[in-house]
Amino acid sequence: KMKILKLSFALLSIWKAQSFVTNFNVHTGLKIPEISLKSSASNSQPDFRWTNPKISNVCDETGVTLSRYMMEMAKANPELSEVESIISSVQTACKTISNLVRRSSLRGITGMDPSGSINVQGEEQKKLDVITNNVLKRALQYTGKLATIASEEENSPVMLDNRGNAVYSNDVLLEQEGKYVAVFDPLDGSSNVDAGIPTGTIFGIFESPEECLVDLDIEDMDMAAKQCLSNTLQPGTQLVAAGYCLYSSSTTIVITLGNGVNGFTLDESIGEFILTHPSIQIPNRGKIYSFNESNRLDWDEPLVQYINALQSGKSDSGSRYSSRYIGSMVGDVHRTLLYGGIFGYPADKKNPDGKLRLLYEAAPMAFLVEQAGGMALTGKNRIMDLHPKSVHQRVPCILGSRDDVSELQRYYDDLSDEEIAQRCASRMSSELG
Repeated sequence: KMKILKLSFALLSIWKAQSFVTNFNVHTGLKIPEISLKSSASNSQPDFRWTNPKISNVCDETGVTLSRYMMEMAKANPELSEVESIISSVQTACKTISNLVRRSSLRGITGMDPSGSINVQGEEQKKLDVITNNVLKRALQYTGKLATIASEEENSPVMLDNRGNAVYSNDVLLEQEGKYVAVFDPLDGSSNVDAGIPTGTIFGIFESPEECLVDLDIEDMDMAAKQCLSNTLQPGTQLVAAGYCLYSSSTTIVITLGNGVNGFTLDESIGEFILTHPSIQIPNRGKIYSFNESNRLDWDEPLVQYINALQSGKSDSGSRYSSRYIGSMVGDVHRTLLYGGIFGYPADKKNPDGKLRLLYEAAPMAFLVEQAGGMALTGKNRIMDLHPKSVHQRVPCILGSRDDVSELQRYYDDLSDEEIAQRCASRMSSELG
């Protein structure tokens, strides 16, 4: 009996050891023999646009890299083959920016740009704003897949020829063959870099409308440029891909292609982003609210009452919420995605349209949050439905767990006055500014 018992324990130990080696990547702790990225079983998450791949034969030492994930997505969905090339350039730029941010003090690239440059929003640019904008623009410029590149740091979109060269018409550049439009904020929260606080890059990819293919030999180039520009002002519902890269204790890219949300952490020892957060689902309700409360006296009354309810435990959850606010959108949204709760940069008396840019920040983040099962609103309206009226249009942005955000929306529906109603209605207009 003792021999049988010892043999049983030995076999059990061998089975456990084999199970661990077979099912877990020793490098990342992820399951490795076959990774099937989940479809949504929740009614709160939108339908997926593409077929999610089943990834097998994963390397024990690396796990699933972002490059491998994009290859598998393109195999399963050939329409995404060109997006694969764009995301490859994005991740190269993010590795470079991560290194720049970490070494900024050592390299003397903190502080304001010595040229005293001011961006289109009237904000004084930091050295890293200028450098990171160039890094991302250059990385995207030569993919051969882009018709237009639009940056928060530039006055006008940059359009390219089929060799990635800029073709100018005053401030606007035109292209003949590129299929996609890239929008980005190269370094969100750049004012925090000098203090070592998390920062990030936000990006979105749209498909360029066919009517944007312009004959570069026509005489009235300015008119064509304006028409092309207006056609690239697309609502978030037209996004093909969106994501952010967080520069913090680790460097993490979180991305969606309309197929749910996945997070990849940079392993600096091999220079690859590794799948560490597969199929991210935001909790239906959280316990954290994230707003800059120094502006509280200027907020809309529905928001004030909602935050009062969260603080006093009189909200639908019956629990008192904690306040956490970094002041860097990428850091605050990343925490909200993982832990749940609600984040906002709302309208106030000084900024009735908020401060976040619809194209570069609000729409890409709204796409991500919705794909993770959350909601993203201006207060009353869905951000993804807004048609941009200008390249640098600002909007209020409140996003997070579905139950938390829908509860806030109810306050706006019940308590909004005529001024708030008019503001919300004007944002839903597609008329260009």
